[in-house]
Amino acid sequence: MSELNKFSKTVTQDPTQPAAQAMLHAAGLSKDDLKKAQVGIASTGWDGNPCNMHLNALAAQLKSLVTQQDLVALNFYTIGVSDGISMGTSGMRYSLVSREVIADSIETNAGAQFYDGIISIAGCDKNMPGVVMGMSRLNRPSLMVYGGSIAPGKYKNETLDVVSAFEALGKKFAGTISDEDYNGVIENACPGAGACGGMYTANTMASAIEALGMSLPYSASNPAMSADKKSELKEAATAIRVLLEKDIKPSDILTFKAFENAIRIVIVLGGSTNAVMHLIAMAKTIGVKITLKDFTRLSESTPMLADFRPSGKYVMEDLHKIGGVPAVMKLLLREGLLHGECMTVTGKSIIENLVHLPDLAEGQDLIHPFSNPIKKTGHIRILYGNLATEGAVAKITGKEGERFEGMAKCFDTEQEAINAMQAKKVVAGDVVVIRYIGPRGAPGMPEMLKPTSVLMGEGLGKEVALITDGRFSGGSHGFVVGHVTPEAQNGGNIALVKDGDQIIIDAVNNTIDVMISVEELSSRRNAWIAPPLKVKSGILYKYAKTVSSASEGCVTDEF
Repeated sequence: MSELNKFSKTVTQDPTQPAAQAMLHAAGLSKDDLKKAQVGIASTGWDGNPCNMHLNALAAQLKSLVTQQDLVALNFYTIGVSDGISMGTSGMRYSLVSREVIADSIETNAGAQFYDGIISIAGCDKNMPGVVMGMSRLNRPSLMVYGGSIAPGKYKNETLDVVSAFEALGKKFAGTISDEDYNGVIENACPGAGACGGMYTANTMASAIEALGMSLPYSASNPAMSADKKSELKEAATAIRVLLEKDIKPSDILTFKAFENAIRIVIVLGGSTNAVMHLIAMAKTIGVKITLKDFTRLSESTPMLADFRPSGKYVMEDLHKIGGVPAVMKLLLREGLLHGECMTVTGKSIIENLVHLPDLAEGQDLIHPFSNPIKKTGHIRILYGNLATEGAVAKITGKEGERFEGMAKCFDTEQEAINAMQAKKVVAGDVVVIRYIGPRGAPGMPEMLKPTSVLMGEGLGKEVALITDGRFSGGSHGFVVGHVTPEAQNGGNIALVKDGDQIIIDAVNNTIDVMISVEELSSRRNAWIAPPLKVKSGILYKYAKTVSSASEGCVTDEF
């Protein structure tokens, strides 16, 4: 058995650290407690967001359960940003930044306090990659508990979620919804605690991290307010003891093959494009090289099978009822599309975890069979061309077509695009270009859920394409391309596009081009002047000065 207190003994057992021991006694630890391993429990809980508002209560329960494992549990807290609340405002620039703050704060607190193990409880989109990155930097026995997804909303027999509220705005612009129904959707879309219910970024990353092996089986699908989620806490307390005893660290779990498993799960479930940058960033943190090429390679041999919102009809709670992520993993394992030997936080391999768990329920139609996929290849398409020489990421389910050709209509801010849509200046056949909103340009690479939802609500989802050097929410659907790199702020060719330019997006051949000559492109480049950064101080300024491109994961610790 491994020495369980190998880190905490630095302050608890060293006779030259009496002040540290005195302060730990003041915090409630006995002399016997100082001999035990210490587990830091990091919660991203806060009151102002349904995704996170229940997490501190889960953390309090988990502290008691970890203590019962003859360990010392010490809770600490980090931040969050609600994408749903900040979406469409300048506040959204802080969303992706929060991933780095979360990773930094977990590393800082647990590193300074010499915790022997870490359990992180995460709720909203960036929380999951943020906590895994923080735990990976320390590389001590660790696991993540997902806060779980929200129950579906209901209004007039229609199933709702947060995207329903965004799309209602588009219907309002189009004049196809009454004021009563508009308010009815808003008031009933989100019925309580939990992360957004469709296969948006939170559920995508929770599923990916379960497939990675960094959370327990069913963690991704256990509903937020369920008895199953409470049972998971007890299992997590047992698991951290096993991880400490066996000295199993993130580096033992987060291997190249584990990341391949995660990418395949994202593809099969029709997950968010945000998974691309998050998985690349998480891999970089642990020293594994994952690139855009890996997504392309795996997409060619992995079908999209899940009929989830936003383009489908089901939510995460529905997957839980038919077997959860483990049942999907068993399906992939049988098809030879999963590395079953990979280690997980149970202290067992994926195969060992899955062998006694049930298959997908009979008669379900959420997960299509391999013989009848929703899309034969992956929905995440990595595009290259003169508009994205370093890559762009598209979410193409096939329902919106696989090729789009239209005339550019350019906007340098999201609000300009929204105003044009409201004024009916965006019409069928347009390619909306929203630029200068990349990692450096915004700064912070905000999501474009509001404009994509407005387009869907106005009935233009199949008639208008949208490209951006920003990113999209997992709730976005339609013919959309994000993560265009190089970004406009760095002189990427997206900055040189003019209204009326012809743009061709081909998701079969994976290309994205503006149809102008090399000479014309060069002439425009010579006339282009980089705009000043939008900020001059504070965290957004620090982020703009240190962040890598979207294709490199938007990390801030590569100098």
